[in-house]
Amino acid sequence: MLDTVHTVVFVLTVLSYFSGVFSLPSLPPVSTRIREEIAGYRDVADDIINLSVHGKAQNQSYNRLAEFVDTFGSRIAGSQNFENAIDYMLKAMKDDGLENVHGEEVMVPHWVRGNESCTMLEPRQYKVSIMGLGSSVGTPPGGIKAEALVVHSFDELHSRASEAKGKIIIYDQGYVNYGVSVAYRDYGADEAAKVGGVASLVRSVAAFSIHSPHTGWQDYKNNTVKVPTACIAVEDAEMFSRMAARGTKIVLHLKMEAKNLPDAKSRNTVAEIKGREHPEQVVLVSGHLDSWDVGQGAMDDGGGAFISWQALSLVRQLGLRPRRTLRAVLWAAEEEGLVGSYQYYQQHKSDASNYDLVMESDLGTFTPKGIQFTGSPNATSIMKEVVTLLKPINASQLLDHADGGDVSFWISDGVPGGSLANENERYFWFHHSDGDTMSVQDPHAMDLCSAVWAVTAYVVADMEDMLPRHYTISAALNSRT
Repeated sequence: MLDTVHTVVFVLTVLSYFSGVFSLPSLPPVSTRIREEIAGYRDVADDIINLSVHGKAQNQSYNRLAEFVDTFGSRIAGSQNFENAIDYMLKAMKDDGLENVHGEEVMVPHWVRGNESCTMLEPRQYKVSIMGLGSSVGTPPGGIKAEALVVHSFDELHSRASEAKGKIIIYDQGYVNYGVSVAYRDYGADEAAKVGGVASLVRSVAAFSIHSPHTGWQDYKNNTVKVPTACIAVEDAEMFSRMAARGTKIVLHLKMEAKNLPDAKSRNTVAEIKGREHPEQVVLVSGHLDSWDVGQGAMDDGGGAFISWQALSLVRQLGLRPRRTLRAVLWAAEEEGLVGSYQYYQQHKSDASNYDLVMESDLGTFTPKGIQFTGSPNATSIMKEVVTLLKPINASQLLDHADGGDVSFWISDGVPGGSLANENERYFWFHHSDGDTMSVQDPHAMDLCSAVWAVTAYVVADMEDMLPRHYTISAALNSRT
């Protein structure tokens, strides 16, 4: 299995190099032939949009998702509930008339939360709102009773290392943005253990809170003692900071039953519409089917998974069959570190030259703005023309830099990649929390997102030529040395 730390580092490296390389002052012009070819898809694009937004498929993706999450709720990888959810999806997509519907076996982590609690004993009795972090070990059966040390950064923790031994480390790191602040969730336990801390509690990585902790995966290093770790609500983290600033002694009792079980068999969920001329060539749309074990996983990433199913469903309902194969993949164990998508890549990477475009939606399905794209300058110019077909729904922006963790492996091989650009400013309000429920989703927004996904995928899959590439991460690295 791919080590989670290596996965995250790899993805961040991919994204950082792409974002720099493709900040181009200008793009090469598109040939008249290609511009006219894309313009010729106007009627088909309008048909897809009308079917999704105004026709018999209106609210379809929303209703399908609602039934799914109401039936299964949260779907953590390794659980029987997740496997039941996969079985449901395989049957649903077959019943929808999609082709080659099947599961592809992968091995996934199996972490179980168990019961958990944290009580402040001093200066008063208070129940702290916590959520254990993925891969955390549990406490001893009687829990851990210890004084707390509140810090606001890793630098402060290490400067106060002499105070840390035997204490529960509380991080009140503030919120900069997800990419910066998530380091405390990822590595807070490891850094606490280095200075002799017996556990860590991390301020939830969220810009807004109504006393709602937000969970997520965390990483231990092989040479560090594994200590229990959990996230706490923003409000509690700020309260502890105020207390510590006054010199108040804080004593906590932390109990966690978390445990890591042996890896479990699971599946990536696959469905297709076979290409009429080049079935071996693929345009891939995707989202992840697993979720955390809280909330319903409707936003993260039920929405992305279901618009990927819906993209193929809309094409099928219109009786369309593109030149190349349209493939939807609903990933397993994304939350544990892109586990299912990495194994898919390992199983299929020898065929990378036949992948025309890979897309993932995993940052919300709110009102769409267009597509975020990573590819060669020539491919970017073509995609700018493709998204003009989305002007009727005001989703015709092509933005730099695809945010597609699960498809980042393909992008690193030079395959053009895309992600859904949407008005997701509130995404991290609900992310990895009990608040991630169907109430976050909007049926009209999902219709629009489904149309964006379907039009983009179909047109690229049906064009005469594949998107040009000639770009890899290794080439970017060499150009910077």
